[in-house]
Amino acid sequence: DTGAEDVHLKVICCGVCHTDIHQVKNDLGMSNYPMVPGHEVVGEVVEVGSAVTKFKAGNVVGVGLLVGSCGACLPCQSGIEQYCKNKIWSYNDVYTDGQPTQGGFATAMVVDQKFVVKIPQGMAPEQAAPLLCAGLTVYSPLSHFGLKNRSGLRGGILGLGGVGHMGVKIAKAMGHHVSVISSSNRKRDEALDHLGADEYLVSSDVPRMQEVADSLDYIIDTIPVEHPLDPYLSLLKVDGKLILMGVIKSPLQFVTPMVML
Repeated sequence: DTGAEDVHLKVICCGVCHTDIHQVKNDLGMSNYPMVPGHEVVGEVVEVGSAVTKFKAGNVVGVGLLVGSCGACLPCQSGIEQYCKNKIWSYNDVYTDGQPTQGGFATAMVVDQKFVVKIPQGMAPEQAAPLLCAGLTVYSPLSHFGLKNRSGLRGGILGLGGVGHMGVKIAKAMGHHVSVISSSNRKRDEALDHLGADEYLVSSDVPRMQEVADSLDYIIDTIPVEHPLDPYLSLLKVDGKLILMGVIKSPLQFVTPMVML
């Protein structure tokens, strides 16, 4: 049965995030099988619980990485449920009814209403789906650190995979000057011509990297494999932000004077 706070939805489409691949392969050592992954979910509301007021049958909605939380702890009361110790992942977890959660590659989902968002009319489901993870992954830290409403900031996007693409688009939409940082020239045209980045930096081009030292207000690091941080820390201004987004199993290292001085 649909609980009082629950939204029952029929899945329309679901994006594929690299984290889903990590989970399927148990790269992080925390997977439970059988598993139905998927956390960039767009669906149509089928039924709502008695306490649900914001949604009704027929609404097109989105669901991301979480489908529930305790609702009582300080993070939940502060609107940052992702820090709840009893949060419920959209899959590879157990819902409030004791049943395993199943992600967006299933045909249907049941989600606490607090973790459901309306999809604007006119937005195609396949366009909306990646915003529910890759988009939020970039938007959330920019908002959290007070960077989103400050036109003219200079930001760096390290890596140009799925999250990096979103990083360029969202930062540009906020009016920021955006530099894409990569290890080769392979994605230069894509970054500048297709995504609209303002600058493209190759990390192995030492003279150019030295020229742009102390120039960035923030760097969003989206690289999902082990890599050195020192070459990029020098690009940040005093009090600049390095935001680590990649899911990496091994520790990242840097020389402490780069941060202390």
